[in-house]
Amino acid sequence: MDRVIRSGRGWRLGWNPQAPKYQGLVGGEDWGVELTAAEFEDFCRLLGQLAETMQQMASELMDEEKITCEAESNLVWIEVRGFPDAYDVHCILSTERGCEFSWPPEVVPELILATKTIKVF
Repeated sequence: MDRVIRSGRGWRLGWNPQAPKYQGLVGGEDWGVELTAAEFEDFCRLLGQLAETMQQMASELMDEEKITCEAESNLVWIEVRGFPDAYDVHCILSTERGCEFSWPPEVVPELILATKTIKVF
């Protein structure tokens, strides 16, 4: 598998299986953070789980009701906050680097879709 970069307005994802330490990349319009393979896999998995939870909650909430959900592993903590069809994503790496990053609601649907297609785990 070769290096893959996917991007859209306000987000970037990358995967390079040959990189010695940081195989993954997450980014925004003007920032980027390299992730280890394990961090990247946890990020993609947890974001997918939270997206599914938000979709399931849509029928449980009133139209104007916002929700916050979070998920974490030993490496990554992710929070989604907003409406089931428009929410932001906030992430903190639980490693020695201590990185923190987020995306606004308008880029999240494309970001989630890209996490499902950038790499087969």
